[in-house]
Amino acid sequence: MLQRFLNLFLQTNCPLCQRPTAREFCQDCDRQLQRCQLPPPHEFNQGDLPVFVWGNYAGALKRAIAALKYEHQPQLATPLGHWLGQAWLKSSASKSFKKPLVVPIPLHPTKLKQRGYNQAELLAQSFCQITGLKMQLGLERIRATEAQFNLSPAERSQNLVNAFKVHPQLQRRIGTNPVLLLDDIYTTGATAKAATQTLRQQGIVVCGLVAIATTQKQNLKSL
Repeated sequence: MLQRFLNLFLQTNCPLCQRPTAREFCQDCDRQLQRCQLPPPHEFNQGDLPVFVWGNYAGALKRAIAALKYEHQPQLATPLGHWLGQAWLKSSASKSFKKPLVVPIPLHPTKLKQRGYNQAELLAQSFCQITGLKMQLGLERIRATEAQFNLSPAERSQNLVNAFKVHPQLQRRIGTNPVLLLDDIYTTGATAKAATQTLRQQGIVVCGLVAIATTQKQNLKSL
């Protein structure tokens, strides 16, 4: 009885449909989100970079990511990051590298100030809660870039030239551990490629990237 009372008292509205719920998503939206999960394998190669994704960037998942990023719903990173972590642990990708450090793709300081948080960092925190991996900050975005979704693939790559740098604290703490990049959405791979190049130029091994959603589901195949 006490738990039912607390659930009623703590109820908020589901950010996707506005129904009352005691969780991040109502049961109906939760089911719709689960239908966005891609069947195994969740992996493909972007050049020499293995990419692991949880779901298809469409429908309820696309709406949830928009709410996380643009509607000040940071709590949505918790279930999304947990689902990504659970899928990762069941995959062959999690066994390919020994305890990588999870490095979230950063926001430029101006955008971070506007949003109040980096959604990739929040996703990384919840991902690490499930996987037991450690998150490490230290990749910085030093150049404000245009929104990627309005650009062509060629323009996306040019947009990210010299956009990142490695903070000395990351170089000090990385040791021999490889880096696993984490982002919210994987589209053309321009962001992943730019971040990977920056890290590798400093002698840091990048073993792959994980993301909650992708637009590239047709490229999924076993590694």
